[in-house]
Amino acid sequence: MKPYLSVIIPYYNSPEKLERLLLSIAKSKKALPYEIIIVDDGSIEKFKTKLKIIRLPHNKGPAIARNRGVEAAKGEFVVFLDGDVEVFADTLCEIGKVFTDDPDVVALTGVWVKEQQSKDFFPNFKALRDWSYWINERDKSGYYFLFSTRIAAIKKAVFLRLGGFDETYPAPLVEDIELTYRIARRYAIIFAPQVRVRHEFESFWPIAKKYFLRAYYWTKLYTKRKKFDPVATTLAEALTTLSGVGVVLVFIGYLSHLRYLGYLWAVVLVFHILLVRKFLVFVYHEKGLVFMLKSFVIGLFLYCFIFSGVLMGKIKSR
Repeated sequence: MKPYLSVIIPYYNSPEKLERLLLSIAKSKKALPYEIIIVDDGSIEKFKTKLKIIRLPHNKGPAIARNRGVEAAKGEFVVFLDGDVEVFADTLCEIGKVFTDDPDVVALTGVWVKEQQSKDFFPNFKALRDWSYWINERDKSGYYFLFSTRIAAIKKAVFLRLGGFDETYPAPLVEDIELTYRIARRYAIIFAPQVRVRHEFESFWPIAKKYFLRAYYWTKLYTKRKKFDPVATTLAEALTTLSGVGVVLVFIGYLSHLRYLGYLWAVVLVFHILLVRKFLVFVYHEKGLVFMLKSFVIGLFLYCFIFSGVLMGKIKSR
């Protein structure tokens, strides 16, 4: 039977994560016919499996890996999954429902849930931060959303016609945002919160580095487009970043005996709190006051990394 969905999974040296993902897919219920294509992106691991496997000679990055997977796909729709997620039993079923219930839909993106197995602060903070952004804070007037490869699906013919992911990106940077812009020129990307995956987040430093790099490369895209969007780069988010950095810099100035900055710091602090109030209220209800206060402080540090990436991007774009 010809598959309706082709699940594309890039893989690189994480056998235990891939095994968990494949086991979760195997538990899928009421899913339309599907195939699984693993693109071994230059890994030294060798699979002993009947799954369809495409081997690249060396690590070329997820953009190239996913494009090669689509070229081998036989399904009408391709489903992209990051190699470090796990699906729910109804994830593939819900993807199929979106496309079959409305034949005009050509692309969708799902969401990762807010629960974490880890009890550490930062993974839980990151999970709640993302969940709040997508569920509580997203621009509901926006007509498209980030085509996030954590869990996203698109009609294969449309993906190929658009040229797939930009292969000049050697790492998971902003290739998903760049493709989002090209899709959105002609089609809406449906946000389907019922399409869920689990994901265990990393510690602070790997995430901070990703924030810096994504901000750096997104700034290059912004230089060409000259506008914000309803994805993860809204004007409100830009103002939140600037105010967060302002809170840190003015406070440092105040501690450096520039006492006249005290009033300015209070103003900037209040402005920033107003911008992040939805997240703070959400976190307070989820985890309590102490967790909320820690989240506020760690958020300031992350905004500094984002701002540094933007600043570097602006300098390099000149």
